[in-house]
Amino acid sequence: MRKDCRRVSKMKGRISKIGSYAISSSIRDQQQHQQPCITCTTFNILAPIYKRLNHEDPSCRESDYRAYWLARNRSILDSLIYERSSIICLQEFWVGNEELVNLYEKRLGDAGYVNFKLGRTNNRGDGLLTAVRKDHFKVLNYREFLFNDFGDRVAQLLHVEIAAPFSQCRTNDIRQEILIVNTHLLFPHDSSLCIVRLHQVYKILQYVESYQKENDLNPMPIILCGDWNGSKRGHVYKFLRSQGFVSSYDTAHQYADADAQKWVSHRNHRGNICGVDFIWLLNPNRYRKLLKTSWSEAVFAMFKYLLRRASLTENDAFAFLKADNHGDYINYSGFCEALRQLNLIGHCNGLSVEESKELWDQADKDGNGVVDLIEFQQRIWNSSGSEQREEISHEARGIQEQTIGFSIKNAVLFPPEVEKGTWPEDYSLSDHARLTVVFSPIRMPCSQSLS
Repeated sequence: MRKDCRRVSKMKGRISKIGSYAISSSIRDQQQHQQPCITCTTFNILAPIYKRLNHEDPSCRESDYRAYWLARNRSILDSLIYERSSIICLQEFWVGNEELVNLYEKRLGDAGYVNFKLGRTNNRGDGLLTAVRKDHFKVLNYREFLFNDFGDRVAQLLHVEIAAPFSQCRTNDIRQEILIVNTHLLFPHDSSLCIVRLHQVYKILQYVESYQKENDLNPMPIILCGDWNGSKRGHVYKFLRSQGFVSSYDTAHQYADADAQKWVSHRNHRGNICGVDFIWLLNPNRYRKLLKTSWSEAVFAMFKYLLRRASLTENDAFAFLKADNHGDYINYSGFCEALRQLNLIGHCNGLSVEESKELWDQADKDGNGVVDLIEFQQRIWNSSGSEQREEISHEARGIQEQTIGFSIKNAVLFPPEVEKGTWPEDYSLSDHARLTVVFSPIRMPCSQSLS
């Protein structure tokens, strides 16, 4: 516990780097015309029911020792309240313990936050907590999304309007609204769960899209926060990139997609360190593919990855999909059999019959009922997958409507060692790092989605 206290003390100098951009600082320095900003923090705080105190005895959990979990969570709250982010998104929040829930609600409430909590389905014990500062936002709506699939995952959606101290930036014709999502995706315990995780993020985007249509909303910034349980090499990352989202931390530090080892944010239960915690930003001027198009490309990219991981050459892969077919083409039954052998269908977490048929229809470009070698090459083997289209297309479309977006001013991971790709042994607040990003509202033209 003393180590945690010392770390909270050391942390204050680190946070000051963010503080120069934060809203609280901008209020104090208004006379210097400093641009006001909002800050967003995401943090998986490791539920005590999962924190192992003795790795030789997996049944020995922190939840059985009140003094331990209470001290650790008090330290977590000390750090969050000291930082005073505009938005706080927590994962693995122990919703099943009334004392801990009351502790967070009271301390965050006293610090000026309005809080929303959501437990995972089937009484898993943990869940999500999203808190926003009442002096920075007016909450227009709050929605809960239950995946009702493997892993009992959930997501929260907040629709907020920016309030003071941004009144000096407001104009009569633009409402400064944001959609905030907090979630925690499934851990990929085995390869069959990769498609589940892709399903989960697809469902989130579907839900956000339907909320926007249902409420007839104009384009606005979307911020996705959470523990995505996947790295920059993964299919979820590429899928979100294809939809125009950017990783705020990587943008702030000018890291490319290939810079996967520059930083980490998690030491998992297997002892591996990896970067899985993201704050994604989609500005309203970003080009967006049709959601179904991005989904299909992501699945084809996974299909191609599995074929290549099996050390199949292009000719071998085509022959594998042909199966026992004597013609120089792939038929639907051979395609489905390949999906089954690659563990993409044939189990409760795999692709549905409808999804498999949709993939087949896209592979069969000329609609003649079979996939020849050229179609296989274009749609599967040489498919670019879910790559991002970089251009901002409002000028070409002639769209003049103005809206509010965000520029990314700064981003910091704590503890600082993780920014260099290492995990400090003396860090015990969680098995995840805390990520805080600083956004500055800017006026921009908006680009309509292609949906």
